[in-house]
Amino acid sequence: MATPNIVNVTSINGALIAGSVTGSPATIIDVPDNKLYKINTIHIANHTTSAQTVYIEVSVDNGSTYFYLTSNLSVPGSSAILVLANPMYMDETDLMRISGGTSLDYFVSYEILDDA
Repeated sequence: MATPNIVNVTSINGALIAGSVTGSPATIIDVPDNKLYKINTIHIANHTTSAQTVYIEVSVDNGSTYFYLTSNLSVPGSSAILVLANPMYMDETDLMRISGGTSLDYFVSYEILDDA
């Protein structure tokens, strides 16, 4: 289990995760061994007329501890917000989970870097 060396990557593949937010925290990203994910953007869309809240948490120790990327972030009704505008890297075994209002959808655009 070694962190991929960005200089020696053998492939970079773009990816998108999309889904509906649930009331309980749900893991949406689980970085596999020997991979590095570059998270480019996170969008949250609210498809109802009333505001909803979203929580996004990241763990850098395989789920032992989580830190809030957003906490109680209000998403206005019938709108979408950009949560992450500048890229961030997630290392192997890092996790991202999301919870909040059930009228929310999420979209995470990212790149998978592999040095295998």
